[in-house]
Amino acid sequence: MVQLVKLFKEFDFQVVFASAASKSDYSYDLKAIGIDEEHIQLNDSSFNIFLQALNPAIVMFDRYMVEEQYGWRVSENCPDALKILDTEDLHCLRHARQQSVKNHQDATDYFNDTAKREIASILRCDLSLIISEVEMELLQSQYQVNPGLLYYLPFLEDTIDNKVIASWKPYDEREGFMFIGNFLHEPNWHTVQVIKTQVWPIIRKMVPQATMNVYGAYAGQKVLQLHNEKEKFFVRGRAVDARETMSRHKVLLAPIQFGAGVKGKFIDAMQSGTATATTSVGAESMKGNLPWNGIIEDDLESLAKKAAALYLTKTQWENATKAGISIINERYAKNAFDANFISKIQQLQKQLAAHRKQNFLGQILQHHTMNSLKYMSLWIQEKNKPI
Repeated sequence: MVQLVKLFKEFDFQVVFASAASKSDYSYDLKAIGIDEEHIQLNDSSFNIFLQALNPAIVMFDRYMVEEQYGWRVSENCPDALKILDTEDLHCLRHARQQSVKNHQDATDYFNDTAKREIASILRCDLSLIISEVEMELLQSQYQVNPGLLYYLPFLEDTIDNKVIASWKPYDEREGFMFIGNFLHEPNWHTVQVIKTQVWPIIRKMVPQATMNVYGAYAGQKVLQLHNEKEKFFVRGRAVDARETMSRHKVLLAPIQFGAGVKGKFIDAMQSGTATATTSVGAESMKGNLPWNGIIEDDLESLAKKAAALYLTKTQWENATKAGISIINERYAKNAFDANFISKIQQLQKQLAAHRKQNFLGQILQHHTMNSLKYMSLWIQEKNKPI
């Protein structure tokens, strides 16, 4: 989202970031980059007044839950505004995979309740940003979404040049394995459990001098209790700077069992010259036809052994970091996507009425679903009024 905000700003859009969430000490300083911030309320007609005064030409929703909450108000108060949904990743896909792992099932149920909500949100919007090529294909093949409503837009990264490479710590100045992730995100918590119980015991026997370092926000007691100095398994808590933290370690170990989208932790690893060891789900949609920057292995015992070899073999490790450079520069370079995306938006703005006529199912959902969400929100609003 920060990358998108910066992109709009670079192309001279006036950007207002509106959120109902409370700011914390770790909130990104949007004002420092010239972005206006507005605090808005949930289920409150004050948002209607805010919209009418602002009269935005484009409204972007951060994930489908925000569109459900505010989309109908946008349609009522700013019917000509282009509505864009930033999916981040497909929540329904992540949920389906999580259930498959939990229930030890081979088949994945793509048609869960989350999918019904998320696809409805996609259909109600004029354009949805999809970060993964696998998800682009899934939306069209499994859910029959009109490709005209979808736009592939991955992470927008600065390319890695020789100056950046020269700033990386070399192999000999790094130590230990690491994992990083927000522990409110279930795939991260599950991955740490897999590392602790199935992967790290094997690596420890092969590389007894190495440490395992776990970083992440919201590390509650269930995470902290995994800390064990005798096993060289350290729970470090929040990392102030993810890339700087990664640069101290040799290998990002992430045997992810379920998830969706594209994993930002691997982008950070490549940008900091850190090799990685993960699964096919972890690396999904990231490398195209290019070599991975480390290990991709679904069998956990094999992954552990290959990760240990990657850690111990300097030439293999250096080749992995070089592969990361190619992935960033060839698949995520910002200048390969930014102008085309802005052009797409401007084209849609000019042809919005015609574009919406091609999405009649979306109009049906807008008509019926908007009313259900609308009246639920209005009921909550009335319920919250003081007696």
